[in-house]
Amino acid sequence: MSRVLRREISGTIGLLTDEHEFRAMRHYRSFPFDDYATYLAGVEDLLKARASQGMHTMLAPFGPEEYADFCADTGLDPDSPSSRARFTAETATTGPTIPYDSEPLADLVPALINEAVRKATWEYASTLLARLGACAACGKDVGQEAFARARDFLVRILDTADPGHRHLVCSVSATPETLVSVLHVDTDPDDATHLDDTEALEFTTVLALGLAALPGALIMRTRSPGAPDRVYGWRLRAGDLEPLTAGEVFDAYCTDIDSGNPISPESDVDYCAPPDLSPDGPTPGHHH
Repeated sequence: MSRVLRREISGTIGLLTDEHEFRAMRHYRSFPFDDYATYLAGVEDLLKARASQGMHTMLAPFGPEEYADFCADTGLDPDSPSSRARFTAETATTGPTIPYDSEPLADLVPALINEAVRKATWEYASTLLARLGACAACGKDVGQEAFARARDFLVRILDTADPGHRHLVCSVSATPETLVSVLHVDTDPDDATHLDDTEALEFTTVLALGLAALPGALIMRTRSPGAPDRVYGWRLRAGDLEPLTAGEVFDAYCTDIDSGNPISPESDVDYCAPPDLSPDGPTPGHHH
């Protein structure tokens, strides 16, 4: 009966995603690993063993600094496996996690890092939007108004795009570093749109921040069967989307970021101006 019930229990493993974090944990005597590669091999063996027994496992990033703060706040002994297990369980309820589905751990580590970055980006953008407060002219919440405007823009961008796969990237120049959000959207043969709701929420939040307070850009690449890819975009400025010219898009894609030297354009790609997003009739309200 115990073996049968064990299959009903899900588990979470806190993963140290780089050697710097691994070295930070080595000063705990109860941490049994001396080599990062050996540690990763042990984690992968455990994941495979649990999967072979029909057990579901999630991976969560384990942050040594956050762990030390957690133990200080809760009065737990940081040099204890049970404290590490409790920290993992606590952080997994609100932090980023990914499921283990028999993929190599070498593929899961970057995926987990990307998930953590994506969630942190959304949380930071949401915090900045909330801090904007009310508009001095109309009294409306600037963040909420910007989010509604960003949502409307996203709907119009997708409505005017070619059918097929759409890859959208929104970047906003925040401090201390640029915030970047990515959205993938597909259409099926019946023109039904498919996207991840969480990804769309995060993308809209970053776009709203750019519309409300910070400079940025939105670039979209569409891919349809039997046609060249199309790349176009907009500059985020003064609460609006300002279309980029075909030349500006070409320069952005065909210039090396580090050296500034020109690079060859991709084959079967059209760098073009975006479609008109103007709604029917005047835009209500004003730009904050």
